[in-house]
Amino acid sequence: MSRPLIAILRGLTPQDAPAIGRALVAAGITRLEVPLNSPDPLESIALLARDLEGQATVGAGTVLSVDQVRAVRAAGGQMVLSPNCNADVIRATVAHGMASYPGVMTPSEAFSALEAGATGLKLFPGELIGPTGLRAMRAVLPQGTDCWAVGGVSTANMAEWRGAGAAGFGIGSSLYKPGDSAETVAAKAAAIVAAWEQSA
Repeated sequence: MSRPLIAILRGLTPQDAPAIGRALVAAGITRLEVPLNSPDPLESIALLARDLEGQATVGAGTVLSVDQVRAVRAAGGQMVLSPNCNADVIRATVAHGMASYPGVMTPSEAFSALEAGATGLKLFPGELIGPTGLRAMRAVLPQGTDCWAVGGVSTANMAEWRGAGAAGFGIGSSLYKPGDSAETVAAKAAAIVAAWEQSA
């Protein structure tokens, strides 16, 4: 069962990528993001995409340019996430057949992202927008717009976010920190998956 949870693996190294990826997929988290400010991120993306083909959607985060979009695609990436709303990056992502999740914080950014072809919206930083802000934005966004909360999401507030209309979550440091073993990540992932299922 695929859950709308994205593992943000900031700081992941190619050496650790396969074991961490397999642990996440086994726990039920099948969307994996390697931010481009990680060590050798394209190599990690390539390893994960090859190792987990057919089992997970692998992509890059902190994507800021069209050149980076091309590099992610060449590495086997299937989705692009950004901290900002850059129409050129969104269009290039879609043109390369990848899912696009640009970062937005205001209704203006949200509508600009959708006009450029975004697959869904990454509400970032989530802790500043909060469920109250999401609820207000959803009142004006097109029906069916997927809004993903990223930043400040925890097992304690998932239900509140979902009640406000969050389609899914990007989970970073509470799921993975550099140096975590596959066993540690598996335990964290199991807790997050359980919280997701209980928050419905």
